[in-house]
Amino acid sequence: MRIERFSPKQLKVLTWHSPSSPYASLDAIICDGAVRSGKTMCMGLSFIIWAMRCFDGERFGLCGKTIVSLRRNLLDELLPSLRSLGFACCDKVSKNRVVVEFGGRRNTFYLFGGRDESSRALIQGVTLAGVLLDEVALMPRSFVEQAIARCSVEGAKLWFNCNPESPSHWFYREWILKARERRALYIRFKMSDNPTLSKRMLERYSRMYSGAFYRRFVLGEWVQAEGRVYDFFDESMAADVPDGPFERYAVSCDYGTVNPASFGLWAEKGGVWYRIDEFYFDSRREGRQMTDGEYVSELIRLIAHRKVEAVIVDPSAASFMEALSRAGLPVMKAKNDVLSGIRLTAELLRTGRLVICRNCADTLRELSLYCWEPGGADRPLKQNDHAMDDMRYFAASFAAAKPASLAVCSVSRSPSNNTGWRSLMEK
Repeated sequence: MRIERFSPKQLKVLTWHSPSSPYASLDAIICDGAVRSGKTMCMGLSFIIWAMRCFDGERFGLCGKTIVSLRRNLLDELLPSLRSLGFACCDKVSKNRVVVEFGGRRNTFYLFGGRDESSRALIQGVTLAGVLLDEVALMPRSFVEQAIARCSVEGAKLWFNCNPESPSHWFYREWILKARERRALYIRFKMSDNPTLSKRMLERYSRMYSGAFYRRFVLGEWVQAEGRVYDFFDESMAADVPDGPFERYAVSCDYGTVNPASFGLWAEKGGVWYRIDEFYFDSRREGRQMTDGEYVSELIRLIAHRKVEAVIVDPSAASFMEALSRAGLPVMKAKNDVLSGIRLTAELLRTGRLVICRNCADTLRELSLYCWEPGGADRPLKQNDHAMDDMRYFAASFAAAKPASLAVCSVSRSPSNNTGWRSLMEK
């Protein structure tokens, strides 16, 4: 997809640091808001242009939740675009740094991942002339504050980019609500601020989300998740088990001894995954517990004669995975990021790529009862969540594994882009 023009908000991001801008004296920029709004790419371009215009021989930080996600979300599109604009970019992958040259100047951009509290040690000790934190709301506060503290070169600026989370999030309270006090330019993006998205694509994204996720990822608002997690779902969305043959099979498992255990049998037909059968055992209700061997037997009975590609299991269920492996079943550790898994499951359910069949009574029951914790935390209640967990494992670890299911927009330069690239590089 080619960008023929930038929106006013995107242009503000690209030019806020230029000498003629009324915002040039500010110390930071914060861009938040909707997914696919074009803010990430514009932030990356603007950050590199500013660094190369103002500095020579300095070091800068590019931060993501992980280096892998930073490369996927930003660098894979940013570096080709920079090269098309005349920048020489040498990506030293093994050393996690990118060297950029332009107009006789040369600067180094170091890549950092802010996955957890221990990540702050990775950025300690380095002196930076500026830092860009992509998806800053997903990083621990200690890492972000350590990155900010590293920017001690005269003229250094801070660049923050994220999608909204809960309004109780520390970054919202400490930076967005205090943007003026922090001397930061704050720009909130809606999905409609991306001129490359057609009306059809805007409508498609709008259908993917509901409730708090719609307000966050389409409208760009910081709102609290409350009520039912899958508030759009009702039993009219359930279906009868379709006639075979099916193309592929997989099983997802939420393992429990004292808590209920839930196994779902999934079958793919025409690009849609159907939950065609399930096993659900509540030891409290039944008055006894089952052993790992008994669970394996029940799972084999659920599979019957079918050849499954994977048995996706909660990664904490080590003994159960070992028992499955000994039985010759293809075990896969589930991805267990709760929020991103819920968002992905909701998207697949809303778009009809994940369908619950009417005979899966426990899944349908939990879908009607699965709720967020009250009080502002983005956590679902640990109640009525066992079939919900196994469904989430399947969605995040298997059903969405095909790259074709993701919408990706790339950016390239167009002669009609009247953004004044060369003038931005001038002193």
